[in-house]
Amino acid sequence: MTLLRVPAPTVTNHFSLLTSHFLPGEPKASPSCGAPILVLDLGVQDFTAGGIHALHAAFASSGDEEFDRRIRELLADWGVTASPELIAEMIVTALRMGRDAVPVADLKMINRSLKELRAASKVFAPYQGVRKVAVFGSARTAPTAPEFLAAERFASSMRNQGYMIVTGGGDGIMGAAQRGAGREHSFGLNIRLPFEQRANEIIDGDPKLVNFNYFFTRKLNFLKESHALALFPGGFGTMDEGFECLTLMQTGKARIIPMVLIDEPGGNYWKTWINFLQDHLLKEGLVSPDDFHLFSVTDDVEAAVHEIVKFYRNFHSYRWVGDQLVFRLQHQLTDKAITRLNEEFADLFERRPLAVTNPLKAEKNEPDILHLQRLTCGPHRRNFGRMRQLIDAMNEAETVDR
Repeated sequence: MTLLRVPAPTVTNHFSLLTSHFLPGEPKASPSCGAPILVLDLGVQDFTAGGIHALHAAFASSGDEEFDRRIRELLADWGVTASPELIAEMIVTALRMGRDAVPVADLKMINRSLKELRAASKVFAPYQGVRKVAVFGSARTAPTAPEFLAAERFASSMRNQGYMIVTGGGDGIMGAAQRGAGREHSFGLNIRLPFEQRANEIIDGDPKLVNFNYFFTRKLNFLKESHALALFPGGFGTMDEGFECLTLMQTGKARIIPMVLIDEPGGNYWKTWINFLQDHLLKEGLVSPDDFHLFSVTDDVEAAVHEIVKFYRNFHSYRWVGDQLVFRLQHQLTDKAITRLNEEFADLFERRPLAVTNPLKAEKNEPDILHLQRLTCGPHRRNFGRMRQLIDAMNEAETVDR
C-alpha cells in the first residue's frame, strides 16, 4: 500500500512513500441492508472549529420595543423553542431589507439561498452522529474508466469503515461513488444546470438528495457536513471545489480534515497538478511549504482510505475558544508524549504550549464530548499546514491505554 505525500521543504518533483497497515473501523450500528454505519459522539457540528459558536446569540433589537414584543409573540405562537433569539434576529434582518428597498433580484437570491440551506440542514440533521466523506470528480467519466472503478472501490471501502458518502449527485465519478456506497449510505447535493447535471440512478428519488440552485450554498454544505474530502480527476468544478476547500483550511476559516487526491492506478493527473503548484505557486512564494501538508496524493484506493481513517485514530476535533485552541482526543496522551509534542512543535506555539485541561466553559454546548481529554495551547493562527502535522503526531503519540 503506497501513499504519495508531498514533502513540504522541497520544490522538486519528488514524492515520499508511506507504507502502513489498514486500520479497521468499529461500526456501532447497521441499517437494514447490513452495511455498517459508524455512529459517534461528534458534538455540535461546526465546520469553522468554533468561529460560528463565537458569534453572539442575543436578539439584536429592531429598535422599537413594540416591534420586539410582536416578534417574540410571533415566535411563541409559532412554537419556536430552539434558539428563538437567532430566529428573531433573522426576522428583523428580513424586515430591514424591506425597509432598505433591496432590489428584487437580490431579495430572490437571498430568499432562495436561505430556503436551500434550510432544506439541506433538515436532510443532514438525523445523521449528525455519522462521519461522512465528500467525493468530487468529473460527471463525464465513463463507467469503464479506471478512475470510475477506483471511485466505486473507494466509496465501498469507506462505507465498510462506517462512513457515509456525499457527492454532487450526478453521473461519472459521483455515480461511481454512490454505486460503491449504496443508496442508504449516500447523500446527493445536486446542482440545477441547463445541461449535463442530473441525479444518478442510485440517489435519484432518495430523500437524501438535495437540489441546489446556487453553487455557493452547495459547496458550503459539502464542507460543512463532511469529515474528509476525496478528489478524483475532474474538470473546472473539481478544481473549484478542491481549491476552495484548501483555501478555507489554509486560512483557518474551516477546520482541518483529511483531503486525499486519488488517481487511477498508475495515473499522473494529480501529480501533474502538484508539479504546477510546486513550479509556480511555491517557487514564486505564493504559497508556503507547510501548505502541502494539507493534502496528500495516491493512486492506491486502500491507501486513501487509510489516510482518512487514521486521521481519527485518536484525534477527535478541535475548537477555538478566544485565543485558546482546544484539542479533543479519544485517548489520553502520556505526559512524556505531551512533552515530546511541545518540543517538536515549539515553533507553532505563540503564547503557550500544550497542557492538559478540563473542558472550557464555552464547550458546555457540546455535552456529548465533554468526557474527552483536552489539550489546550496558544498557537499562531497562520500556519495550518503545520497544525495538520501536529494532529498527525497526536495520532501517533503514546497513550495511557496503549
